[in-house]
Amino acid sequence: MRQLPLSVRLRDRALFASYLPGPNALVVAQLRALAAQQRPGLTWLCGPEGSGKTHLLQALCAQAGAGAQYVPLSQVAAFGPAALAEWQGAGWLCLDEVAAVIGSPEWERALFASYRDCEERGASLVMAAREAPQQLPFALPDLASRCAAGLRLDLRALDEPGQLLALQLRAKQRGCELPDETARYLLRRLPRDMSSLFALLDELDTAALAAQRRLTVPFIREALAARATGQP
Repeated sequence: MRQLPLSVRLRDRALFASYLPGPNALVVAQLRALAAQQRPGLTWLCGPEGSGKTHLLQALCAQAGAGAQYVPLSQVAAFGPAALAEWQGAGWLCLDEVAAVIGSPEWERALFASYRDCEERGASLVMAAREAPQQLPFALPDLASRCAAGLRLDLRALDEPGQLLALQLRAKQRGCELPDETARYLLRRLPRDMSSLFALLDELDTAALAAQRRLTVPFIREALAARATGQP
């Protein structure tokens, strides 16, 4: 895969194997199939915050390999609509956080140009947002109708047992053990946003390694208390 421009990078751990499917097993299977055998046309991935849209888009790019491009539009927006031309020619174009630019005629014209480019070349275009296309305030009816006509994949949030298993899978990917008691402690005391929970777990694991301790409830209680007071 060529180096991604504009400082856009894939996360090393954003792989299909590190995503707990839970109620989203069919969606994951469809995205795996898309990465393995290119499906021309537009796919719209939607779901609530923390359901794993970014993870899955990056996993698709990681599996698809050369020619796959991941573009988070909230980060690219500052470069202006012309920036999208940078990714023309991609075999798989994965546009994340699409809602960040919907409503802007200039950006929507650039999105429509990307859509037409992919259509003409038989490439795959995947767009992701919290909302379904019908729920977004499109400025261009032509773009709205194309997005609504695409294959729509709906992600669902994990329930509490699923969140516990997802945290343990993340810990296993980092090479550490997260006991059930510790995972439940985190879930009871912190917001149920998986992105935030994963980021905190990474931070706690780093702290545990530095202190040469395990991820037990007493250690996490101490680490969270130190974090709240700004202590190192």
